[in-house]
Amino acid sequence: FREPSETYATNVMGTVNVLEAIRLEGGVRVAVVVTSDKCYDNREQGRPFTEDDPMGGHDPYSNSKGCAELVTSAYRDSFFAIADEPVALASARAGNVIGGGDWGEDRLIPDIMNAASAGRPIAIRRPEAVRPWQHVLDPLAGYLMLAQAMATDAVAVPAAVNFGPDAESFRSVSELVQAFTARWEGRPGWRLDAGDHPHEASLLTLDATRARTLLGWRPLLSFDEAVAWTADWYRAFRDGQDV
Repeated sequence: FREPSETYATNVMGTVNVLEAIRLEGGVRVAVVVTSDKCYDNREQGRPFTEDDPMGGHDPYSNSKGCAELVTSAYRDSFFAIADEPVALASARAGNVIGGGDWGEDRLIPDIMNAASAGRPIAIRRPEAVRPWQHVLDPLAGYLMLAQAMATDAVAVPAAVNFGPDAESFRSVSELVQAFTARWEGRPGWRLDAGDHPHEASLLTLDATRARTLLGWRPLLSFDEAVAWTADWYRAFRDGQDV
């Protein structure tokens, strides 16, 4: 919301630039474009999104991810699928990933760590908002499986694949903070940030049936394990251990 033009420049033209480099340079046989679970036109219909749901997005970030999906589709149909040496191109859409080493601004785990370091509860805008939490290593494994499958038999691989956790990991923001707090010496806890905030979806979940059925992928870490691995990484980092 602060930098909408930069958001579109990065997510849309950034995707164009990478695909254009592939088109012009040649020699690439497989490409996986990772967008986001935010790429869908989220009208909060109370069900997980499937890969065939329409692209969209209320805010610049979500909308730009939907645009990146359209760019990917256009390059596939206009160039890569009909090239003399075809490029197998697919997009991957992952749930809300958590894991050690994330220091991004305005992201939940870094915000939790900043609050814990400051000795104050984290301010949460929408504690009841539900997201498909998963440890970053699970979708990363899926991306590699997708690329391998395309390299083996591109025709049999779908153009887009969701990588999301089991329904047990569809949890609210407050549940994630509470689970992290329980693992992080009782800190930081949370408080409601009751100010005016930009629009955010209350419900966002993914259907990963396609990944399970066609790729044999499944998440290996439960919600509790994903939180534990993440919290333990930051504790080790704080204590100066090799992470």
